[in-house]
Amino acid sequence: MPALHALKHRVIGLGERLGWNYTGRPKVGFQRLIDRLHPELTDTPLIRLGGPNDGGYLVPDDLAGVQALFSPGVADSSEFERACLERGMQVFMADASVSGPASGLADLPGVHFTPQFIGAHGRPDRLAWDEWVTSAGLPSDADLMAQIDIEGAEYELLLNASTTVLSRFRVLVIEFHEVELWAHPGMRQLVEAALDRLLVTHRVVHAHPNNYLPVKRMRDVAVPPLIELTFHRKDRAASTGWATAFPHPADADNVPGRPAVVLPGNWWGGPKR
Repeated sequence: MPALHALKHRVIGLGERLGWNYTGRPKVGFQRLIDRLHPELTDTPLIRLGGPNDGGYLVPDDLAGVQALFSPGVADSSEFERACLERGMQVFMADASVSGPASGLADLPGVHFTPQFIGAHGRPDRLAWDEWVTSAGLPSDADLMAQIDIEGAEYELLLNASTTVLSRFRVLVIEFHEVELWAHPGMRQLVEAALDRLLVTHRVVHAHPNNYLPVKRMRDVAVPPLIELTFHRKDRAASTGWATAFPHPADADNVPGRPAVVLPGNWWGGPKR
C-alpha cells in the first residue's frame, strides 16, 4: 500500500509539473467541494468522547438511545470505543491487520470483533459495510453511531454503502486521508460521489485537522491532508448557522509534540461568494 501511494503521488507530481489540468476550474471545483463540508452549528452542543489526543473525537451530545457503535479500523487505543460501551452501546469492531481490540476491550461484554477489512461488495478480502451492519442483528429502526478510520478505504466504504443503512447512523465520525488529492478532477469526482449519499441525510457539525501532517496548498487552496469530520443526522437537530470558531475548546492535537494544525479559514464559516 505505501508503494502504491508513492507511485500515485509521483504521477500526480509529474502532471502538475507538465501543467495537466492546471486551470482555474479545478481550483473552483476543489473549493466548492470543501464548501459543502463547512461545519454547521446546531442546537445540540458538541462533547469530547475518547482519549485526550488521538482516539478522541467531538460528537453531538445526542447519544442517548444510540444502541451500537460500528468502528472499522482498530488502533493502539480503544478509548473512544470504551466510552461508547460505558454509555450502554454495543461495540462492533473490524480489522484484519490486528488480532483484536486494544486496551483489554476484547473480553468485555458487548464488544464484538470481526477480523476483516471493511470495504466494497465483491472483493474477496473485504466485508461490505451493509453486510457488516446487517449481520449484527440489531433492530432495523435502531439508531447507530460510526467511527471510521481505515487509512483511505473510507471512500470505498461510502461509495458502496446504501443510503438506507447510512441513514440508520445518527452520528458518524470519519477521518479522511490524502485530502490534498481532492484537488485533482478525477479524485474529486469520486469523493463527491462518495459524499453525495451521506450529505442528503447528514450535515457536518465539526472538522478537526489531524496534526500528524501540516497543511498543504493545492491549486492555491489550503488543505489538511488528514481531517476528521463529524456528521450528525439532519432530523436530530436544526442548523443555526455556520460554525466560526476553531479550534473548538474541546479539541486537542492528535500527536503531542508535533506542531498544532489549525483548520484553515477556507474550511469554515460558509461559502465565500
